[in-house]
Amino acid sequence: MSPPLVMSVSLCVSVLTLLLCTAVSGKRALHVGALFPMSGGWPGGQACHPAAQMALEDVNNRRDILPEYELRLIHHDSQCDPGQATRHLYELLYNDPIKIMLMPGCSSVSTLVAEAARMWHLIVLSYGSSSPALSNRQRFPTFFRTHPSATLHNPTRVQLFKKWGWTKIATIQQTTEVFTSTLDDLEERVKEAGIEITFRQSFFSDPTVPVKNLKRQDARIIVGLFYETEARKVFCEVYKERLFGKKYVWFLIGWYADNWFKTPDPAINCTIEEMTRAVEGHVTTEIVMLNPENTRGISNMTSQEFMEKLERRLGTNPEETGGLQEAPLAYDAIWALALALNKTAHELSKKGLRLEDFNYNNNIISQEIYRAMNSSSFDGVSGHVVFDASGSRMAWTLIEQLQGGIYKKIGYYDSTKDNLSWYNNDKWIGGSPPADHTKVIITFRYVSQKLFISVSVLAGLGILLGFICLSFNIYNSHVRYIQNSQPHLNNVTAAGCILALAAVFPLGLDGHHIETWHFPLVCQARIWLLGLGFSLAYGSMFTKIWWIHTAFTKKDDKKERRKQSQTLEPWKLYTTVSLLLGLDVVTLGIWQIVDPLQRSIEEFTKEEPRGDLDVLILPQLEHCSSLKMNTWLGIVYGSKGLLLLLGIFLAYETKSVSTEKINDHRAVGMAIYNVAVLCLITAPVTMILSSQQDASFAFSSLAIVFSAYITLVVLFVPKMRRLITRGEWQSEQQDTLKTGSSTNNNEEEKSRLLERENQELGRIIAEKEERVMELRQQLRSRRTPSVATRDNCSDNHYPNSSGAVSSLYQPGLPLARCLVAEGGDKLGRNSCDGSRVHLLYK
Repeated sequence: MSPPLVMSVSLCVSVLTLLLCTAVSGKRALHVGALFPMSGGWPGGQACHPAAQMALEDVNNRRDILPEYELRLIHHDSQCDPGQATRHLYELLYNDPIKIMLMPGCSSVSTLVAEAARMWHLIVLSYGSSSPALSNRQRFPTFFRTHPSATLHNPTRVQLFKKWGWTKIATIQQTTEVFTSTLDDLEERVKEAGIEITFRQSFFSDPTVPVKNLKRQDARIIVGLFYETEARKVFCEVYKERLFGKKYVWFLIGWYADNWFKTPDPAINCTIEEMTRAVEGHVTTEIVMLNPENTRGISNMTSQEFMEKLERRLGTNPEETGGLQEAPLAYDAIWALALALNKTAHELSKKGLRLEDFNYNNNIISQEIYRAMNSSSFDGVSGHVVFDASGSRMAWTLIEQLQGGIYKKIGYYDSTKDNLSWYNNDKWIGGSPPADHTKVIITFRYVSQKLFISVSVLAGLGILLGFICLSFNIYNSHVRYIQNSQPHLNNVTAAGCILALAAVFPLGLDGHHIETWHFPLVCQARIWLLGLGFSLAYGSMFTKIWWIHTAFTKKDDKKERRKQSQTLEPWKLYTTVSLLLGLDVVTLGIWQIVDPLQRSIEEFTKEEPRGDLDVLILPQLEHCSSLKMNTWLGIVYGSKGLLLLLGIFLAYETKSVSTEKINDHRAVGMAIYNVAVLCLITAPVTMILSSQQDASFAFSSLAIVFSAYITLVVLFVPKMRRLITRGEWQSEQQDTLKTGSSTNNNEEEKSRLLERENQELGRIIAEKEERVMELRQQLRSRRTPSVATRDNCSDNHYPNSSGAVSSLYQPGLPLARCLVAEGGDKLGRNSCDGSRVHLLYK
């Protein structure tokens, strides 16, 4: 007999048997087509088929479920092979009776069946498919499964990440479709939970490079998705890279054998001891396929009673039976379709329809079955059965941890109720869950408080000295010596020094003293106090030295005579200082408005503290900065630098000038030298040392302090010393009391002295002119000189040939020696006093 004929006879016998049974029981039969993989890659049908038969018997014995119907199972062996499954699917669809639902097994077969079933308006319910790809509702619109998707591990992982406070994880996966889909789903879930996958690695067969990359990226919490054989390769590399211990946590799949890391494997070169050390403490998640609670569900059996009944049905060695773990899922799958059909029958009765009216073209009944299946919710032997929007089973997840080489249950997670049942028996090598990354502790570098206080004391004393000098200058402004030093400019200098010294305090203020929002105000105070102080103090000194250079360094006699007649106009000096100050105010004002100074942070290289601490220290330093800081500093430093250099030049040019109109210009020049040198050195040095807060503050603040001290001491201390030692202010006060007026000055005194000198010189000149006239008369009366007498003259007297000149010549008379010479017609200027001759011939 040919095989087709045998198959036809078998089908006829099956149909006759079903009809006979239906007639005997009085119930109408509903047929379910099933594919059980009894062999092949996953022989899950060996235990799942008996479990399904048990469920059929229990359902058919219930009078409250499908009381008018009896469920029948027509099944074939798919061998977990899509090719075989295609042939059996064709037989189920094209041979009577009509199947109201299909039940495939493994993922590859379910993919084929679910994709084709929609063309026949059939609902597909799988008991053994875990591929995440089957959750695609657009591709598989009528697919349901009691076996949870592999992505069901992900809600549990996310829940554990939240429990232990981790926000950064890394992943490593084997490049297969199931792991890639699972990882894609995990990435979406962690993103929704605010958790970041910082590093993602994959490999095909050799995990060496990916594990090294994980080490290089400082991965701490690592999710591994790979099969058992690849897991051994991964953890051998983990041991080599020291990617284990108290700083690391690995998450693995829970369906490995309990001693998978101890199984000899020629593909790795690590010992069992090394592998045991590498895997210690890792966490696994495994889908719960048997209800851990000893409660009775829809079948009125506990999970333990079900397993005992199934094991009796399987016979000897049930542990070696394929699909034993998935058997509760097959049992609950029959219950799920029975309850869905029961609900559908009730809904169809309202429309005048019955379940037996279903055919492959009847979409109405198919839609009712879909809605009933989608709303399923009951307690089975595998736990609570409910389907999500993609038709996948929502189940509990078992969480285990490897402690001392043995897996310990540490909790369960019910994703349907978002309930985490925790046993509080998790153990960690470091005593607590590690951090998800190296903890970075931010520490700010502040100015040394001892340095700040010391410099502040110096600045405070300098400010006190500035006020003393200012008060001294104002009090003694009526003294002629003080008046000849331009006291108003000196007052400006003292005020500028006080402002510059006041800038020392905001220079040392940082986050140790002030709040963050105060920082811009402190930045503005620094630049305004220092800028205005410099303009007042240095600008007033520069104005003095500029006027001295302009008025007293001309070499031409005419200009010199004109210079002597010049008068000092104070308003020109004050105008110059005002221009320098106004230029600074405009520059700083534009800077503050256009690009104001703000608080900026400079970060340094992370530092490792002493001890075995899983932390790094990140030093940070606060700065005052703006967007175009270099441009503004270039403008300010450039203008100030040119002013300083010009001041040095003018001070050098006028070092030998002496004038009573500004009697302290040499002290001003000395102060300019010191201030310019300090500023020209300090400005670039502080820019170089800007990252060293103590050195930068010390250089800048001490430069300000020393410049102010030098300026105040050089300008004011000599004046104080002179007035104290000579008592000039006392004589001035006495003169004021006697004359009733304080208007006397140096010009009046000099005028009196010159008047006396002119009178004395006039008297002397009159006497000399009288004597000259007398001598001329004597010379006219005796004009015959004697040669002998000339020879006897030793002093080049006027020649006298008659020798009678001896009676005229008087050696004791200086004027005669000066006026009488050889020839008698010219003066002997070489032996004469130039000043006297000048007065004589004036």
